[in-house]
Amino acid sequence: MGWLFYTDRRVNTYADEKAEIARLCTFETDTRKTVLLKACKVGSTWYAAAKVTNVDGAPVEDATYVTDADGSITFGAVFLTRYDEGCWGYKDMEESAGPVESRAPLSLLALLSELKDPDSYAHAWRQRCRDWAAIPDYDEGDKIKLAAPVTLSDGSTCQIVTATHYRRGGQKRRCYRIEETGGLVRLSKASLAGSELLGSAKSVASPVLAEFFAGNGS
Repeated sequence: MGWLFYTDRRVNTYADEKAEIARLCTFETDTRKTVLLKACKVGSTWYAAAKVTNVDGAPVEDATYVTDADGSITFGAVFLTRYDEGCWGYKDMEESAGPVESRAPLSLLALLSELKDPDSYAHAWRQRCRDWAAIPDYDEGDKIKLAAPVTLSDGSTCQIVTATHYRRGGQKRRCYRIEETGGLVRLSKASLAGSELLGSAKSVASPVLAEFFAGNGS
C-alpha cells in the first residue's frame, strides 16, 4: 500500500495522530472485531498492537499467529508518517509484511501473540526491535569500545570513546571523546550496537567530567 495524505488537514498534533492511529486500528466486520491495545510513536513512526476477536466468541484461527488463551490474536503494525505541505500522511504495514522500521518498544512487543513460523518476516522484525532496545544508554564519563571501528568524515577511524556532551543553544547534546585523538564525535545509537563498557563513570571518577568542570571554573 502507498502513502495516504489527509488534505483536510484535520491531523495536526501528536494527540490528533494518536487518535487517528486508534481509529485505523479499530474496525468490525460481520465476523471479526479489531481494537487497538497500545500505540507508541518513535521518531516519525507509530507502532501499534491490535487485538482481533471473533464476533461469535469462537477462537480466532490464523496462519501466522498462535491463538491466545482467550481465543484472540494480537498483531503488530507499523505506520510510517510524515507531513507534506501541512498535510499529514501515513503508510501502514502489518509486521509480517517485513517493515524496515523496527524500534517498537518491548512493552508493545509483549502484547503480541506468538508466531507459528520462527523464520517469518514478523519474527525477524521483532528480533530487530529487541536488538535496538538492547543497545546501551551510556552515562556521562563511561568509556566504551565499539563493536567495530567507525569511519569518520575525514577518513580516520575510532573504536574506543568516552561519553560526554557539548552545549548548543543552551542544550546539552550527547557526543563522544575519541580515545586516540581527544576529538569529539557524534555517534548514532545504531553505531553503539554490540559495544562494550570498558569503564563506568559510576565507579570511577571520569577524566572527561573533571576536564569539563575545570573548564567551567567549578
